[in-house]
Amino acid sequence: MFVVNTTHSPQARLRPVSVNAVTLTDEFWAPRLQSLREVTLPTQLAQIEQTGRLDNFRHAAGWVSTPRKGFVYDDSDVYKWLEAVFWSSVHRNAFGRSTVKATEVATTSLPGEFEQRVDGAIEAILAAQQPDGYLNTAFMDDKAAQRWTNLRDLHELYCAGHFIQAAITHYRTTADEKLLTAALRLSDLICTTFGLAEQGKIPGVPGHQEIEIALVELYRLTRDLKYLEQAQYFLDARGRGLIGGNPYHQDHKPYRTLTRHAGHAVRALYMNIAAADLYLETGDPTLLETLTRLWVHATSRQMYITGGFGARHSGESFGDDYELPNGRAYAETCAAIASVMWNYRMVILTCDARYTDLLEHTLYNAVLPGLSADAQHYFYVNPLANDGGDVTIAHRRQPWFPCACCPPNLARLLASLPCYFYSLSDDNALWIHLYADNTVNLTLPDSMPLTLEVRTSYPWQGDITLTTRGAATFALHLRLPGWCPDPTLTLNGSPLDHSLTPGTYHKISRTWTDGDSLTLHLPMPVRILESHPAVAENTGKIAFQRGPVLYCLESADNPGNLDDLYFDPAQPPTTQHHPDLLGGLTTLHFPAQHRPPTHPWNNHLYRPLTPHPPTPHLLTATAI
Repeated sequence: MFVVNTTHSPQARLRPVSVNAVTLTDEFWAPRLQSLREVTLPTQLAQIEQTGRLDNFRHAAGWVSTPRKGFVYDDSDVYKWLEAVFWSSVHRNAFGRSTVKATEVATTSLPGEFEQRVDGAIEAILAAQQPDGYLNTAFMDDKAAQRWTNLRDLHELYCAGHFIQAAITHYRTTADEKLLTAALRLSDLICTTFGLAEQGKIPGVPGHQEIEIALVELYRLTRDLKYLEQAQYFLDARGRGLIGGNPYHQDHKPYRTLTRHAGHAVRALYMNIAAADLYLETGDPTLLETLTRLWVHATSRQMYITGGFGARHSGESFGDDYELPNGRAYAETCAAIASVMWNYRMVILTCDARYTDLLEHTLYNAVLPGLSADAQHYFYVNPLANDGGDVTIAHRRQPWFPCACCPPNLARLLASLPCYFYSLSDDNALWIHLYADNTVNLTLPDSMPLTLEVRTSYPWQGDITLTTRGAATFALHLRLPGWCPDPTLTLNGSPLDHSLTPGTYHKISRTWTDGDSLTLHLPMPVRILESHPAVAENTGKIAFQRGPVLYCLESADNPGNLDDLYFDPAQPPTTQHHPDLLGGLTTLHFPAQHRPPTHPWNNHLYRPLTPHPPTPHLLTATAI
């Protein structure tokens, strides 16, 4: 059961590990996944019902007379939520409950009433599908004539992509073919409808990318080449003016000619995911060249320190190079999710740890802020500064949104998270991407069973102990995070004389015996970061990071105006761990100064330069 099944992808250097092969037992991720299952998914279902999203399917099926509600793309929220439900149903072993065999397809069940409601949602979707395979509740009955008439704005192919992905996940996690059969009918309709005009098809591309990703994964499941070819068509047809030729929809240039991201951030990043998937299957070198070029440009000129993307509220879009406002940042949660998915594929096709470093950094600092500690409130946009003032700009998590793409998208990523921890390679090696307290049970490429226990308090502490259960000959590739200045290794208590390079995967190949214990020590000094000088808004500003986690300062912990807080980098912060605060976290404490003005401004915006610096007020500041 894989999010990205590269088992047979010719260009993949890494193969997937099933979601239910990993049992998370830590105090960071396991409680969050349990809350996801017990709180997030049921409350999202309540929102989906209350806002009429499921009734839209019932209406399309002729079951209710309630008029359709909401936006044309609201069907996609139901599909993403279902995908999260399916993933969540197979890793209950992470919480000490049922276990299932780690195979491509497994049969699982959901508890009682919730299972019945999920089944009811599935039946409503199936009943809404039209005889020709078409499925979209916004274009039924009197609006059926509008089908496929506006690919740029009406999101039919976007919704179709999310349905196909949900159907693939349903089949992989339950072995039930009913949603997959419906997805194949819809996909076949799309393949016969869109393409070259000389083939009698409609030339067109989606205004919001997503269908391309789904079609490649459907190809991986079915091995039917037409799905791969259709995804290739949709990518190659961009930049030809088929949907207006504007940067907002990434239609201004052919994909392979792009040198920087432009337009809607989520759409652009989904396009990169699709291009990476296509490269994994076709080996087209121009795709890898473009992906690498865009990644370098984005991470050096267009990315927030959190890993977030999208500087502008206008168009939910990328801005100019180094345009990274803090208080007015958009940094949509969906864009961070897309970045994680893109970087995961870049790791699969290159084995380059810089992509995993960014994946981890984005996961902790740009994705997780999108979900509250109570697991039922969300950020859509993620500004890096907020004064808590005017209600029109103050930033508060919400239980739902009229455009609710982020909450179920966040749920499906977190529900599938165990898939992202490990990979296998054909040379009988296990690659470790992310660290948490867990146990992984799998079979290596030469059919040797392997159980590996990982014990750590990551991300708050950097000691990671890996213990083998049983004897086997294999290689471990340990990610050495780029933020760690001096990693070290010990085997069975003895230091290993290895040269370890941060920002790489370190290989250890040997015949392991039962109970062998390998400890990776990752020191976690507080890093003090500054921006490129071209990011004008960050002039004179610094940021703190410890391990993979960025820190912020909040007025709840620090008196006075945070804009007047000054820090001396020569006095490094100290740390304090709080096991009972917000589920357990480490805070930073450092000497700082408040520098109040020497005299009142008296309603003046400008005044002569104060000849002497004000007397500082000393305090101990806290970052969380």
